[in-house]
Amino acid sequence: MNNAPQLINVYQQLLDLSHGMLRLAADGEWDDLIIKEVDYVSAVQTLARSTEASPPSNYLQEQLRPVLRHILDNESEVRRLLQARMDELSQLIGQSTMQKSVMSAYGKQGNVYLPQN
Repeated sequence: MNNAPQLINVYQQLLDLSHGMLRLAADGEWDDLIIKEVDYVSAVQTLARSTEASPPSNYLQEQLRPVLRHILDNESEVRRLLQARMDELSQLIGQSTMQKSVMSAYGKQGNVYLPQN
């Protein structure tokens, strides 16, 4: 059975989804990114099922290699953006924890004035 058209369609779907995920991550649309990621994982599972029964020919693999490289590059950039966001959130949590500690330590002594952002 020739599954080349199906594989090409799934790879194209993955590429489109990865572009969308990259755009959402770059725009800071984290909730929408998570929703898009569910579709992406589903497409990856479809790809795995498609290639499990009938691995692609060497010729088809060569055709799909640039598409796969682009998908992987997009994934890498999304991962980098997610890490930057996690670092930012970690810093905010640290600041909040420090502020709570200050409030707890000095709150019993009366009014505490904190600098405004």
